[in-house]
Amino acid sequence: MQTPPKTSPQTLTAQLRAATRGDHEAVDHAYGRFAIDTLAGYRDFLTAHARILPVAERLIDPASLTDNWHGRTELLFADLHLVEGVPPPELDLNLPADAAARWGALYVLEGSRLGGAVLARRLPADFPASFLQAHHQSGAWRELSGAIDRSDRGPQWQEAAVRGAKLLFGAYLRAAKLREA
Repeated sequence: MQTPPKTSPQTLTAQLRAATRGDHEAVDHAYGRFAIDTLAGYRDFLTAHARILPVAERLIDPASLTDNWHGRTELLFADLHLVEGVPPPELDLNLPADAAARWGALYVLEGSRLGGAVLARRLPADFPASFLQAHHQSGAWRELSGAIDRSDRGPQWQEAAVRGAKLLFGAYLRAAKLREA
């Protein structure tokens, strides 16, 4: 009788990616509806981010989880000011304070940098883009993914990390939809 091949357990980042695929697609769709090639559309896009990014960065406290982390709130507010936008009220984000949920939310927060780099290429040349161009340095996403994977403490940790990621995706979605209200 042949022994089945051993399968390695799925990494936490792979679990986060799989568990939040639909959430990610919904957020991408919501933010894809902003006409960022127009000044008004780009201002709305930045305003939506300003509803959630500052509070997310404060609650996740990424600098306490990983080295070499650089926030984007100041860059976001600077770009918003340059397009004559006004910082909006922040959304409530009921992110659990436990480390697992914060790691899961950090996965979403830092993953948004990857999308930002792609979106920055769609902006007109005269639009401020420091927020969207605040991408990871070479190898930084791989390092962060490794740190997320090393943080894993087992099934309950994984569930809490997924919960944190889903909460932040949901907050980004609410922030995008507020312009439609």
